[in-house]
Amino acid sequence: MADELFEGDFYTLTDEEGNESQFELIGSCEVDGNVYFALVPAEDDDVNQDEGEYVILKRELDEDGEEMLVTIEDDDEFDKIADLFDDEFSNFDYDEDDESDEEE
Repeated sequence: MADELFEGDFYTLTDEEGNESQFELIGSCEVDGNVYFALVPAEDDDVNQDEGEYVILKRELDEDGEEMLVTIEDDDEFDKIADLFDDEFSNFDYDEDDESDEEE
């Protein structure tokens, strides 16, 4: 189960080629002592971005003890975490906030 949803934190991630991209955190969870993050690209002008798609990364420590986010290499681990996020996001009522705003 996702511990927190839609936190609204932004992260600048750097890929292996040194390219930086902005991502927004939409959820996090801790499973078996590991912390995982679900993020969506922050660029609104990306017309190729499919709604509902997000990236899942795992928090690890580098040799200096600094936190970094990495891709999940193990397919079984990735599938397990993706299922948890998918279940949590499918249970989220996106219209709930809209309805409460309309009632005020």
